Amino acid sequence: MSNAKVLQLRSAGVSLVLDCSGPALPSVLHWGADLGPLDEAVLADLRTGAGAVQAGNGLDDNKPVAIIPEYSAGWFGLPGLNGHRDGQDFSASFQLTEVSQSGNAVQVTATDPQAGLSLALVIELTDSGLVRAKAELTNTGTSVYTVDQLLLALPVPTEATELFDMTGRHIGERHPQRHAFTQGAHIRDNRRGRTGADATLLLIAGTPGFDFSTGELWAVHTAWSGNHRSYAERGMSGYAVIGGGELLLPGEGRLQPQGSYGTPWIYGSYGIGLDQMSTRFHEYLRARDTHPKTDRPVVLNTWEAVYFDLDLDKLKALADAAAQVGAERFVLDDGWFRGRRDDHAGLGDWYVDEGIWPKGLHPLVDHVTGLGLQFGLWFEPEMVNPDSDLAREHPDWILATGNRMPPTARHQQGLNLGIPEAWNYLLERIDSILTEYDISYIKWDHNRDFVDGGNQLTGTAGIHEQTLGVYRLLDELKRRHPKVEIESCSSGGARVDLAILERTDRVWGSDSNDALERQKIQRYTQLLLPPELIGCHVGPPKAHTTGRTQSLAFRASTALFGHFGIEWDISLASPEEREELAGWVALHKALRPLLHTGRVVRADRGSDDFLLHGVVAQDGSRGVFSAVQVAQSITSDLGRVRLPGLDKDRTYRVSKLATPGPQPRHSAPWWQDGGTVQLNGAALAAVGVQVPAQWPETAVLLEVQAID
Repeated sequence: MSNAKVLQLRSAGVSLVLDCSGPALPSVLHWGADLGPLDEAVLADLRTGAGAVQAGNGLDDNKPVAIIPEYSAGWFGLPGLNGHRDGQDFSASFQLTEVSQSGNAVQVTATDPQAGLSLALVIELTDSGLVRAKAELTNTGTSVYTVDQLLLALPVPTEATELFDMTGRHIGERHPQRHAFTQGAHIRDNRRGRTGADATLLLIAGTPGFDFSTGELWAVHTAWSGNHRSYAERGMSGYAVIGGGELLLPGEGRLQPQGSYGTPWIYGSYGIGLDQMSTRFHEYLRARDTHPKTDRPVVLNTWEAVYFDLDLDKLKALADAAAQVGAERFVLDDGWFRGRRDDHAGLGDWYVDEGIWPKGLHPLVDHVTGLGLQFGLWFEPEMVNPDSDLAREHPDWILATGNRMPPTARHQQGLNLGIPEAWNYLLERIDSILTEYDISYIKWDHNRDFVDGGNQLTGTAGIHEQTLGVYRLLDELKRRHPKVEIESCSSGGARVDLAILERTDRVWGSDSNDALERQKIQRYTQLLLPPELIGCHVGPPKAHTTGRTQSLAFRASTALFGHFGIEWDISLASPEEREELAGWVALHKALRPLLHTGRVVRADRGSDDFLLHGVVAQDGSRGVFSAVQVAQSITSDLGRVRLPGLDKDRTYRVSKLATPGPQPRHSAPWWQDGGTVQLNGAALAAVGVQVPAQWPETAVLLEVQAID
């Protein structure tokens, strides 16, 4: 092992101090506000000052909890490693063998010769101030070792006494919930075989009452698209941690001699307020080499326009209307392949249906691209209808356990990508279609949870290999077709995580295009993802998921703050509606450089009847804000609305942002006749401005421009 004792990583106002003095696994002495540069002596004293206290009936040598908490070290909470060798070696005790640091990345190796295990840890602090860590466990013994669980944990201080996470459902994703962080474990397990509409997305511990701009908080994200666990735990010893990892089904972690198991990345973000925590994720994602570099094309998706009614002339007319309003990408959704007349049959038979398309997709693709639009196509590769040629020919390719079939969902079963032949079939089919046609975009759907997700050929659980198979398939398709963009859609927003986004170019926020529902879905999805990675579409006047009828202005102003699109049969829209929609498309294009690069900010009002959110340029020179009347207010006057995120010392001109469509029912005095207000950023954040009174389910946009 190197002579390293205590290591400090610093970035973007964050310090991470690791105790690597051994002989045990590293522990975190500090994760939070930047401590400034500390020399070796001060770091050593920081370790001394953070030493554990022997109290009560505790251990004589009470150690801080390690990044992988160990039962053998006296951690009585959830163990980081839970495994055994046919009942033996059930408790590992790792000893450090090497520690190396390169910039803000630390690599650690450790062994337990008694248990026949070795461990490699990577701990990093990104340029945006995110902590991320992963581990790889190798069986160095001579018999099979079974990993039941391998979790990573990050400590949070005593002051973090409140927990914030999210839940949800199909067409209702990303609902926040809060509760006290008391002693014991708060565990969010997901066994759906995908990230899940009810997945927490972020698990956050913070000081009481933290909100978008105040309070210290520590957040963790488990970057895995299959079964996973996120948890927070406070022990009797006083230590508290948040962490996560993959949730392995029985037997999925069996390691042959010299076999290895690697965890997903666990991401941690520290911040003052939710916005700063969120900004760290946004900056990290935008700095990736794989982050989309071009303007996000305005999309027209055919689903809510035509559903399964795929008439060529109808689709051409829809493409013509899309081009007229300024769309830049046309996506043909479900129903184009063999046997697919409704959602009961055809999934898995990825051949263009000759009955609908006697000349293939060429007439439609050529028409769309001839209009100057990109062409996109829908797939659902991981699913199969029992009523399909594929299922009839290869029933053993269905994810199932024992001699029984799982219950169907949406008339579907899962296709086992852990079987090489099934994986190769999908690669050949999708690759051949991408090769034959001028396709720029795939909408990659995943419309059901997996139940009894087993491999029929081996009798073993199959979700771990299924998830890795999806990753390999996406990676190979990207390698063969590097210019094709892929959307992660999963019955809406049920596969939103940083691992799937290593391989895709956006996610579908929700199957609900109801703008009222979307306001909160997008608000909380954006805690993790920047706007340009979240598909947000203008649906038809009446939302098919809720039955609500909403104005075009409200639907469009909601979709404006994301990857903007349209999902509506605009070929049947009135000339006035199409003219207004074209205005919204033009407005989005004008704002797109700001919306897709700036800092997302949100304000807290303490009431659910009104929301305020916006985007501020990185240099603080301008911003655009949306003041959203969600429901009827209990007061006739909302009061002044604070605008956060601006440079406190600069003076700004605040004005109404001209939008298509009707105007508010009652305007504030300064709003009339093109009026403006000039205030510095400090006053706008602390005092704010009055906005017009609005009907429920309406929004007004404010433009803020620095004038000094």
